[in-house]
Amino acid sequence: MKLRLLLFFSLCSTLSFSQDYNETLNAISESEAKSALNLMMQRSNLNTGNYNLKYHRLELEVDPGVAFISGAITSYFEAKSDLSTITFDLSSNMIVSQVLQRGNALTFTQNTDDELVITLPTIQNTGVLDSLTVSYSGNPISSGLGSFAQNQHNGDPVIWTLSEPYGAKAWWPCKQDLIDKIDSVDVYMTTPQFNPSNEEYISVSNGLEQSQIVNGTQKTTHFKHRHPIPAYLIAIAATNYEVYSHTVPNNGNPFDIVNYVYPESLANAQVSTPITVDIMNIFSNLFEEYPYADEKYGHAQFGWGGGMEHTTVSFMGNFSRNLVAHELAHQWFGNKITCGSWKDIWLNEGFATYLSGIVIENLDGNDDFRLWKQQRNNSITSQPDGAVYLTDQDTTSIGRIFSSRLSYNKGSMVLHMLRKKLGDTPFFQAMQTYLASSEHAYDYAKTEDFISIVETSTGENLTEFFNDWLYNQGYPSYTINWNQPSTNEVAITINQAQSHTSVSFFEAPVPIRLIGSLGETLNLVLDNTTNGQYFLETVNFNVQNIIFDPESDLISRNNNVLLSIDDLAIKNALLIYPNPTTEILFIDKPSSLDISEVKIFNTLGQLVNQSQFSTTLDTTTWTSGMFFIQFQTKDGVITKTVLKK
Repeated sequence: MKLRLLLFFSLCSTLSFSQDYNETLNAISESEAKSALNLMMQRSNLNTGNYNLKYHRLELEVDPGVAFISGAITSYFEAKSDLSTITFDLSSNMIVSQVLQRGNALTFTQNTDDELVITLPTIQNTGVLDSLTVSYSGNPISSGLGSFAQNQHNGDPVIWTLSEPYGAKAWWPCKQDLIDKIDSVDVYMTTPQFNPSNEEYISVSNGLEQSQIVNGTQKTTHFKHRHPIPAYLIAIAATNYEVYSHTVPNNGNPFDIVNYVYPESLANAQVSTPITVDIMNIFSNLFEEYPYADEKYGHAQFGWGGGMEHTTVSFMGNFSRNLVAHELAHQWFGNKITCGSWKDIWLNEGFATYLSGIVIENLDGNDDFRLWKQQRNNSITSQPDGAVYLTDQDTTSIGRIFSSRLSYNKGSMVLHMLRKKLGDTPFFQAMQTYLASSEHAYDYAKTEDFISIVETSTGENLTEFFNDWLYNQGYPSYTINWNQPSTNEVAITINQAQSHTSVSFFEAPVPIRLIGSLGETLNLVLDNTTNGQYFLETVNFNVQNIIFDPESDLISRNNNVLLSIDDLAIKNALLIYPNPTTEILFIDKPSSLDISEVKIFNTLGQLVNQSQFSTTLDTTTWTSGMFFIQFQTKDGVITKTVLKK
């Protein structure tokens, strides 16, 4: 299964991170989507939709040296309609031995649709809470879902799980659904106390460790998690881990970052993981307190190259800073608020990717952050099409759901462009409002929910922005024409082409940097709302050059900056009169000067008129005030100013 998935992702992945930051997005997305191949074969089970889960107690017995699990799962559930049976998701190769309710055995069946169907002794009425316990056992690996691994590291046995999105049923009876989080869970893991080398087995799961109890040669470790969690984010692991912690001050309410590391990796991990505290502080300061500060955060090493953001404990293939940042970011975006459908996966992956960029911005400075943005843009624009938001058809392809180019990179840069459009204070306030929303916190959100919250928080209408950059496809290419008509003004015209027909024009703030002949600089952000838009900006130096998007803040490609005609003799030979004018404006030009088009702009940069060249212009319908006339020639643009009385 592992080899086939590696081959699968090598075929369907698009582009990766540069190695500058020690991690490829393909490695991250591969592990986060490891079991997602099942999505191509199934969806959440409609037969589990008639009840709400309230609580699970998982009492599990595993031996890291054996591909086998046995356990008893106690589930509390509330009926959404009158129930005579209840259905759980469970792979058909897992054998259920009994189902008990208050000590009474219930009848049940298992079918080839990976369902456990239990007959209740009486009708459970709508709104009534009840519980039962399922005892089962089997080899989870033989299900073929790839969500349970039994392997070795340095010759020592290890087990781990990785269930995203629909692999949990391979190793325990559950409800795999993105619309019903479990309110709380207790996990009791029983393993041999020692491995064959007489080293102690250490168990890992979600939440706060409560106890370790040794009974003969067996040890049971109890974990308690008291926040809503979906089945795919519940995880277990066990091997001869070395355990060490870092403490997060958390404004006087400290909690631990607990690291579970292979002994052979301990020295390197102890050098790498302390940065987690700094990253935690960055995210907490910008967004909100870590959502699970009353329990823990942790890392558990496992056998894949990337990571997986299980709630309160991320499973890590390595401890590179970029991977640490990405998986930690998911605790807010993905775990506290989970995407409401796989069409909305960017709410998980685009956010986590952007937060890893914010870490670079805060810890490494602007130059490295600019390089990070350049790398994202190079990936995004390597193909002319592709939207962040998925179609129904897209969700049948795991490579498309976990596309590093679109779900990760483009999703992250859409967030960055939203930040530049709104400004830092409104942007981060909107993110805080989103995370704190009573409707979505510790629950689910869809893209339209996020947009509504941002619009309400900022008072901005963002329909055009999200239609262009999120729902539709492609990117713009810009041509910037400029000249300096006077010593204290610079004239700029912005033209745009689109890589995909789904967008007729990308409205965006366009950043440029003016460079003076003596090294002076002036940064401008031009609100580009129409094609061919004209801007006249004040400047107090002689402009030598203009740099387009100097900080790589805008998704774009194949951009050009062109100096308009600056030959003074040619400019002076082109005459317009009378100036000021009241009715007809006359134009004289040398016979050698070919003018293909004439555009007239008002002082707001709005296009008033556009026509082929003529020796006269009728200004009788113009309002009083200043206007700018652009003459397009084969050598560039000549701009003249005229005053209409």
